[in-house]
Amino acid sequence: MPKSDQKYATIHYHTYLQLDKILGAQQLRSAGLEKSPAHEEMLFIIVHQVYELWFKQISHEVQSVIGMFKGDNVDERSIGTAVGRLSRVVEIEKLLIQQIQVMETMTALDFLDFRNYLFPASGFQSFQFRKVEAMLGLPENERITYNNKHYASDFAETQQEELAHLSGGDTLFGVVEEWLERTPFLQFGKFEFLAHYRTAVDNMLAREQQAIRATGYLDDQEKEMRLRMLGSTDTYFQSVLDPAVHRQLQQEGKLRLSYQATVAALFINLYRDEPILHLPFNLLRSLIDIDELFTSWRYRHAQMVLRMLGRKIGTGGSSGHDYLHATAVKHHIFSDLHNISTLLIPRSELPDLPADLRQQLGFYYTNTKER
Repeated sequence: MPKSDQKYATIHYHTYLQLDKILGAQQLRSAGLEKSPAHEEMLFIIVHQVYELWFKQISHEVQSVIGMFKGDNVDERSIGTAVGRLSRVVEIEKLLIQQIQVMETMTALDFLDFRNYLFPASGFQSFQFRKVEAMLGLPENERITYNNKHYASDFAETQQEELAHLSGGDTLFGVVEEWLERTPFLQFGKFEFLAHYRTAVDNMLAREQQAIRATGYLDDQEKEMRLRMLGSTDTYFQSVLDPAVHRQLQQEGKLRLSYQATVAALFINLYRDEPILHLPFNLLRSLIDIDELFTSWRYRHAQMVLRMLGRKIGTGGSSGHDYLHATAVKHHIFSDLHNISTLLIPRSELPDLPADLRQQLGFYYTNTKER
């Protein structure tokens, strides 16, 4: 057969998917150590193997998006592809959460039939999930330790090196931050976005303060409380209006995204209705969805562990529930994008864009056909 035709040679479904390897990978430990194997161990193995396959697919998608955004210039046509692939990650995460419901068809008593055969294996030892966290951009100094050990200590030396390389290299957080910093529309000619934004915020807050003071449904004490909650441009708005305040919050660990990237993300969120900003907005929303769904998965995972084990020590030697619950609270990567909502103002308050800038953010075509 000519070489040019070999790549199109027919192949059987079974062979293409290597089903002998996949379907032969469920080795029940209870089958070799007990007269009667634990029925539920098969479900436990398959669910976790499927998790690993989905983690591999997530890594595949995230790495491709990092490749599109790394470097000084991003082909704007790649943004639509990136949004599609990150949306796929979102749908996979939904499946990860749904799989917990399948696992919970196994009762706590069922789990005890084979739990003693799992020691000292633990989900903490999932190398692929650690890769996903590193590629997304979870900083090492923000990781919660498990049994007071470094998160990579259970892996082989080559795997530890790979995780260190991923953490220290281009991450999804890092390349998106650099892309946001290059947003060209923050100062265009005489239009200075932040100056107009400050005025709009002042006007919005003044109207809301007036409404609070004028209402007859609140007493004076409640009015003062509402006014303090409302804040001013001297409170949380300062993180975007004053670079020095933003730097201070970064040093305190309260913010991570750079000042320029934060302003750009705010601009994209406020003017998302402009045609050219549709895809950038959807990209940022996908990152928020990814963060949120991993948090939901961790919470559900923690609740499942509580349901199966109560307060027992996990197979890894620590309270699995407490660890998973703590990671759900702390292991956020794109929280700064969530916090943009704090800085939003109503569409009715948005500063009008100059006509030439609005034209750049839209799609304009000239009909040159002779009539």
